[in-house]
Amino acid sequence: MRTTEEPEGFDGEASNTSMISGATSPYQPTTEPVHARNIWGGIRCDVKYLKSYFGILKVVEVILSLIGFICIETIMLCSPCGGVYFFEFVSCSAFVVTGVLLIIFSLNLHTKVPHVNWSLTDLVNTSASTFFFFLSSLVLGFINHNTAAEIAALIFGFLVTGVYGVNTVLAVRRWRLSSGHQGVMGQSSEYMRARTASRGEMEARPDLA
Repeated sequence: MRTTEEPEGFDGEASNTSMISGATSPYQPTTEPVHARNIWGGIRCDVKYLKSYFGILKVVEVILSLIGFICIETIMLCSPCGGVYFFEFVSCSAFVVTGVLLIIFSLNLHTKVPHVNWSLTDLVNTSASTFFFFLSSLVLGFINHNTAAEIAALIFGFLVTGVYGVNTVLAVRRWRLSSGHQGVMGQSSEYMRARTASRGEMEARPDLA
């Protein structure tokens, strides 16, 4: 006669096995809070940067680049159009790149990516914008048709060239200061590591009796 009784101790063994497998399972639920992994939690508007020289210059550059782009876009007829197209490309590119950098610096997003040399990045942008705005304004000045839109774009082109030039000088000074500071910090850290290593060797060396 077939019985339905299970062997004694089966339930206990099953529970112990489940407890052991649960304890040793690599798929344990994490207890890390979700907000600790949120990299966007520290975003805030840096009013101090917007009131600084760099912030004010960035805002002026964005505005003047946009005005110059709008002025050049109102030109309907041109022959030749090489100077118009060149100025249009330069003003649009400067507006977009400088605007993005302004947002990054004003919201402290550059602190989220510390391995990028933001001082050097700003220096490259300002120096390139100074050169290309000056060159495109010269080209537009030589091959323009004396229309109101071209003259207005030419005026704003030279104005934003001057603003970018001032920003370039300040960016060079800031980049030199930051590079010198990093060099001093690197030398001091190397000195501290050397002292720590020599101290460890002296402590590990047995006393000579």
